[in-house]
Amino acid sequence: MSSDMDEFRYLSGFGSEFSTEDPRCPNSLPKGQNSPQTCPYGLYAEQLSGSAFTAPRTENRRTWLYRILPSIGHKPFKKFHKENFESNWDDVEPNPNQMRWMPFDFPAKKTDFVEGINTICGAGNPKSKLGLAIHVYSCNVSMKNRAFYNSDGDFLIVPQQGKLVIKTEFGRLQVSPNEICVIQQGMRFQILLSEPSRGYILEVFGKHFTLPDLGPIGANGLANPRDFLTPVAKYEDIQEEFEIVAKYQRKLFVCTQNHSPFDVVAWHGNYVPYKYDLKNFMVINSVSFDHCDPSIFTVLTCQSDKPGTAIADFVIFPPRWSVQENTFRPPYYHRNCMSEFMGLIDGKYEAKEGGFLPGGATLHSIMTPHGPDINCFQKASKEELKPTRVAEGSQGFMFESCLSLAVTEWGSKTCQKLDADYYKCWEGLKRNFTGPK
Repeated sequence: MSSDMDEFRYLSGFGSEFSTEDPRCPNSLPKGQNSPQTCPYGLYAEQLSGSAFTAPRTENRRTWLYRILPSIGHKPFKKFHKENFESNWDDVEPNPNQMRWMPFDFPAKKTDFVEGINTICGAGNPKSKLGLAIHVYSCNVSMKNRAFYNSDGDFLIVPQQGKLVIKTEFGRLQVSPNEICVIQQGMRFQILLSEPSRGYILEVFGKHFTLPDLGPIGANGLANPRDFLTPVAKYEDIQEEFEIVAKYQRKLFVCTQNHSPFDVVAWHGNYVPYKYDLKNFMVINSVSFDHCDPSIFTVLTCQSDKPGTAIADFVIFPPRWSVQENTFRPPYYHRNCMSEFMGLIDGKYEAKEGGFLPGGATLHSIMTPHGPDINCFQKASKEELKPTRVAEGSQGFMFESCLSLAVTEWGSKTCQKLDADYYKCWEGLKRNFTGPK
C-alpha cells in the first residue's frame, strides 16, 4: 500500500456539486449531457441516486458515474458467511441501566473490516427507512478483492486506532484517528490497512447526514463546509474475481464479478463519500456563566420529521478553553428524552477520568440518569475558577438519538466487555444539604 500523499487528492465542500475525471483519461466526462449515445473512451454511464427522483432540489442527491463496466455484471447474491451480523434487537429484553463497555478486543485471527463489524445497539428497521444502528469494528488485515456496500443506510465511521485507506468508486480516502468519514447508502468501498484498526460506526436508515443549522450563532462556526473533503476520480482496471458484499435488510449477502468495482474513470454530482478532520471544528461555548448544552458540539445531524429532533447527532468534545464564572464546569447531572452513546478516541473524558477508556463506550438510555462521577464532582466543586484548557490531548464523542436504543445479544453478553460495576462510580455521593437556616 503506497504511502505517497499524492495518492490522496480531494475536492472541498459539503453538499456541493462536484465533477472530476482521472487525469489519465482527459475529457472523459461527457459534455453537456449525462447519458450520451456513446460515452468517451467507451465508458458506461451509470447513475447512483441517494434520494427519490422527485425530491426537492435542496434535498436531491445523485451522481453520474462513468465506468469501464456497469455494476450490474455480477453473479447472484448468496448469504455471506458472517452470521448474526446484526442481532435482532427487538427480541432482546429491555435494560434501562447505565452501561459501560471496556475497550473492545482486536481479533485473534485474520479479520478484515467486513468480518470485524459487530452491532452493539439499534432501533427501528431499514425496511421502513427509519432508525439507526451503532456498531464497532476491529480488524487486522486489508480487504482483498472484496468490496462492501450498504443498502440499508449511511455509515459514519470513527476510527479510534489505526489509519484506514478507503478505496471507493469515487476515489481514495485516507482516514486517521481524530478524523471521520461518511460512506453513503449504496456506495461500494474497500478498506486497506497498514496496521490493526478499531473504531465505531453510526448507521442511519433512510435519511442522510447534514450540517446542523447555526441559528443565532450566525454564518460561521462548528464544522465549516469547506473542511469536508471528497476524493477525486481514480480508477483501477483489474480483470480478476471480486466479491461484492451487500448489507441488505440487516443481513449480509455476497456475489462475485470478474472485474474491479473501482473502475470509475470520471464522475459528477452531489452524492459522494467524504471525510472530516475533527481538529477543524470551531468550538462555541459560554464566556460568562453556566454550562451550555452539548448540542453546541454537533458536527453532523440526521433530522427526524420533527423539527429540532434528531434521529442521530454526531457530537464531539474537543480540546477547548473553559472560562465560566461561578459555574460547575463539567457536564451537569441529567435525565434526557434522547439516547446517548459515547465513545472515546483518545485521552481521558473530563467527567469520568477513570474507567471510561479509549476504544470503550457508554450508553445512557432515555430518561436514565447520568453525569459526572464522584471524583469529578468533588474536584469541580472546589477548584479555582480560572481559565482552563479542557480535554487537552483527548477526543470524546457522542451518538445521540431521539430513538430508544436496544442493546443486542452481542453487546450485552457475547463481547464480554460490559462493565457490571459501572454504577459504582456514583457511589459515595453524599448529602451536602444544610437544611433551613
